[in-house]
Amino acid sequence: MTTEVTTETRRHLSVPADLDRLAEIRTLVREVATSYGAPEVCMDELVQAVDEAATNVAVHGYRGGPGDLDVTVELVGDRIVITLEDAAPPFDPTLAPEPDVSTAPESRKPGGMGIHLMRLATDSITHSPRPGGGNILTLERRLDPRPKEDR
Repeated sequence: MTTEVTTETRRHLSVPADLDRLAEIRTLVREVATSYGAPEVCMDELVQAVDEAATNVAVHGYRGGPGDLDVTVELVGDRIVITLEDAAPPFDPTLAPEPDVSTAPESRKPGGMGIHLMRLATDSITHSPRPGGGNILTLERRLDPRPKEDR
C-alpha cells in the first residue's frame, strides 16, 4: 500500500521496502526538488543518494522480506532534507568504513559502494534509532548548482 501526504514545503510517501517501489521514491524526490527549484545536479545527487539508501533498507535491512519505508522530503531554508524511516534492525551507515577506491571498478565485486555514493551526493547524513525499533536516516543537500566536490 502506498500513502502520500503533501504540504507546501513537505511531502511524505509510505511504501513497502521493495526494489520494485524505488521508482516511486525517485519520482517523489525529483518532483519535490523540481518544485523547490533545485538545480539539476542537486536533484540528480539527491535521487542517487535516496535510491542507494532505500535499496540498502530493502536488501540489507529487511533482507528482502516484508517491511515498510517512510520517505519525507522537505525544504528547510536553502536545503532539501530527506528522511527515510524503517523498522529494520538498527544499522548506522555513518559508522561504515570508507571503501577501498584504489581498486579498479572492474576488479571489485559488485556492491559495497552505496554508502560511499550517498556520502558523495549529500552535504550531510545522520542516523538515529527509531522509537520502537528501526532506523531514521536523514540526508541533506543544499540547493547549490555545483556538484558537492566543486563546493
